[in-house]
Amino acid sequence: MRFGALRVPTGLGGYGVSVRQLFRQLVLLAAAESNLPQALRVHWWFVEEQLLAAPGPERERWLRAAADGGLVGNAISEPGVGAIDRYSTTLTSHGDGLRLDGTKYYSTGSLYSDHIVVAADRDGERVAVLVDADADGVTQHDDWDGFGQRTTASGTTEFTDVAVTGDRVLGPGYGTPGRTYGTAYLQLVQLSVLAGIARRATDDVAGWVRDRTRTFTHAAADLPRHDPLVQQVIGRLSATAYAARTLVLEVADQLDHLLATDSADAELLDRVELDVARAQAVVIPSVLDATTQLFEVGGASITSEKLRLDRHWRNARTVSVHNPLIYKLQTVGDHVLNGSELPYAWSAGRR
Repeated sequence: MRFGALRVPTGLGGYGVSVRQLFRQLVLLAAAESNLPQALRVHWWFVEEQLLAAPGPERERWLRAAADGGLVGNAISEPGVGAIDRYSTTLTSHGDGLRLDGTKYYSTGSLYSDHIVVAADRDGERVAVLVDADADGVTQHDDWDGFGQRTTASGTTEFTDVAVTGDRVLGPGYGTPGRTYGTAYLQLVQLSVLAGIARRATDDVAGWVRDRTRTFTHAAADLPRHDPLVQQVIGRLSATAYAARTLVLEVADQLDHLLATDSADAELLDRVELDVARAQAVVIPSVLDATTQLFEVGGASITSEKLRLDRHWRNARTVSVHNPLIYKLQTVGDHVLNGSELPYAWSAGRR
């Protein structure tokens, strides 16, 4: 299946699904393998905000490429203090063309992609550059060492004297000042990953409990699946998965409404940005708690490496720190109390 073509219009060879339909599929994909939606996160953003929402001479070309199965990875974040207004990666004039030089980290999905969208500085101006993943001078390292989401390919990418043509310079890209639905879109992919993790954890643990005959001598039932305490743990897992998915689809509905009416409407943009932040404040702690409590349904045998049930918490914890909850809660509180503006495009680096 050409998964990257889901949002591409049917007239250009894609499937033309709604935002809600896309995120429903992303939750299912995350339940099957939580690394995949995260690895494709920037691809969805690129198709949505850089192509569908930005008409231009190259728009149809790249939408057709996505329809044919082409995928776009990212090289936006930089190691150290670099941030959206001070990239050390540069795009410079060279003879009759341009050259790209720099080092990026957290290049999520780039190893799986045909093209990489790179954030760079061009004479003090931030630009997005689309580079072929196999272009001369592009070196990718699978050196992401987080304890979760290990196969998202979120490692280092080096660009050394990479030739760039003018048609590959796409404008400011991520980090453009002002309101945008792009940050809500990117955050919602992470929430869909968490919803999928909760669903898979529920299925995995429920399947393990159903087949189990061993219990404790002071348990409330002869079989774990009949034990009301065990049933309570499974009930919490199932409820968490349901609530997470419901919140994801609610925000997706808001994005569908925004895109169908006016994607520049300040009130609608603030609402979806606020709601995706509030959804994080509910989904993150509930999924982390549920994927910790799931171990209560069995004794030491549930920690077997063969089961690998610890991956659910590790993956959820890793996804959750991408947009730290402490900052989300602060911005929500400041907005509610003082009417402060919500932060939109941000990055890690020096304040």
